[in-house]
Amino acid sequence: MVRRTTRGLLAGSALALVGLGPCAAQDWPMFGGDHTNRHFSPLTAIDAGNVARLRPAWLFQTGITGYFQAEPVMVDGTLYVSTTQNHVAALDGRTGAVRWTYTHKARTEKIFGPPSNRGVAVSDGLVFEATMDGRVIALDAKTGRVVWDHEAVRPEEGESETASALADTLGAGTVQGSSRLGFKMPPLVADGLVIVGVAGAGYGLHVEDAAGGLDGGAVVGIEGGYGRRGWLAAYDAKTGAERWRWYVTKQDGWEGGFVDKTPDGVPLHRDIAAEKAAAPAHRDAWKVGGGSLWMTPAYDADLGLLYVGTGNPAPQNFGLSRPGDNLYTMSLVALDVKTGALRWYYQQVPHDEWGYDVASPPFLLDQATPQGPVKAVAQASKTGWLYVHDRTDGRLLARSAPLIEHKNPHAPPTTAGTVVSPGPLGAISWHPVAYDPGAAIAYAQVRHGATTYRVKTVPASGNRPAIRYTETGEAPGEPSFSTLTAVDLARGGAIAWSVKAGSRLSGGTLATAGGLVFSGEEDGHLDAHDAKTGAVLWRFQCGAGIGGPPITYALDGRQYVAVAAGGASFTKGAGFGTGDALVVFTLPE
Repeated sequence: MVRRTTRGLLAGSALALVGLGPCAAQDWPMFGGDHTNRHFSPLTAIDAGNVARLRPAWLFQTGITGYFQAEPVMVDGTLYVSTTQNHVAALDGRTGAVRWTYTHKARTEKIFGPPSNRGVAVSDGLVFEATMDGRVIALDAKTGRVVWDHEAVRPEEGESETASALADTLGAGTVQGSSRLGFKMPPLVADGLVIVGVAGAGYGLHVEDAAGGLDGGAVVGIEGGYGRRGWLAAYDAKTGAERWRWYVTKQDGWEGGFVDKTPDGVPLHRDIAAEKAAAPAHRDAWKVGGGSLWMTPAYDADLGLLYVGTGNPAPQNFGLSRPGDNLYTMSLVALDVKTGALRWYYQQVPHDEWGYDVASPPFLLDQATPQGPVKAVAQASKTGWLYVHDRTDGRLLARSAPLIEHKNPHAPPTTAGTVVSPGPLGAISWHPVAYDPGAAIAYAQVRHGATTYRVKTVPASGNRPAIRYTETGEAPGEPSFSTLTAVDLARGGAIAWSVKAGSRLSGGTLATAGGLVFSGEEDGHLDAHDAKTGAVLWRFQCGAGIGGPPITYALDGRQYVAVAAGGASFTKGAGFGTGDALVVFTLPE
């Protein structure tokens, strides 16, 4: 890992960086800022009146370019950040000076999808990381020494045919990743436990496009037993011993009620008769039923409940070989923190065939109702709405206004090709949504666009039977853009404002009591918006696409903003390069 100061970034220009006035010390001690997952800070030293003067204070280069999606964590003056290859650095939050680094040695190069890691957790003198090769690791926060290293996923677990071998059979071209389990999410530390869930369970081939990227390429879901059973597990924070494990796919009754609508009333256009006819031949489909867990749960200590979103069923985009509702994929679930027992669930899309993972981290709030405020949990969705639930029982309290223009919602894939909006990349994917509890407004990066879902067949050959699969790709001629959208939850989810971005938004949002919303773009810009209007008050070109959520913290009376800029492979095709920098900003004198 290499550290570089702003001297190189600013071509030798000198900045006198001193505090602007009183600003209490403020950590960012965990993913989301705290257990509510709100991505909101009470700091006000940087505000709408002075943010135009924000300048780089320092940057740290990891030495590993691309897919830098980590959210840093700030504890007691030290900034902890992980890289795409699960290396970890501890940095002085004032200067960027390196305090220690940890170099991860993976057991296998076989991982699911592109390499990415979204952050660490810090608690009681330990730094916790869940790795792409299926390990949960505790490091000494002062030295980086490995305290324990737990093999949560066996090296062979989840591996079947490699993606490339299947792609050759299908004639699909270059493919990213293979079928196996690993971790992407930052762990949650709660009640003495380190809690983390696996990704890679909902099998799909991610095929590169002609430009060498994924954005315009296909996601291929293949009929049959391709996939694995997703799970969330808790490990003893002191020893690494596993305490409980909850499996996403339900062994007894995963078919559910064969419902014809989503819980909020949107028709699913299912051929339920065909599913029921196929069910006897697929009674064990739950064993490879998918349900990845992409992002960190929220936690209510008073109720003792965790709230986490689950991913798509397997096989991805192809449902006849997994008849039924596929419980508990595509759901927001509440689990008992001590045992992992399921308390309630809300399945946004039963029997999903469109890749609508419940991926964005849920956040906690007090929701206004005619009967008074209710302790609630909110979930932004790929389906194009934001849902608000009662924390205790999952009852739906509100659904926002549409965040995107829907087109053929839940129309099934066809051989001719079905155009559906939103597609599997949006409206809101894994990117965190910021929530200002004072204003009762949520700020979301929303992706607008449509996808073509097309069923294809590879004829039988020799002893190999015919293979049917669903291929997805960006729908030609359909508009594709991003907006930063403010959702007023005090007014039932009305849209307060929505601002179109210059390039695709990524990484998630940060809101502050200074009246600001920070949001990153894939062309490398970090933007500061006026929280009341959405107007852009400040922009900075970080040199590579913003991949991770921005955070803010205060030390010695000065407020800082930090963000990861690494880009991704698909940004190359759009003319944007990759990078490896953690960029930290503050106000000049």
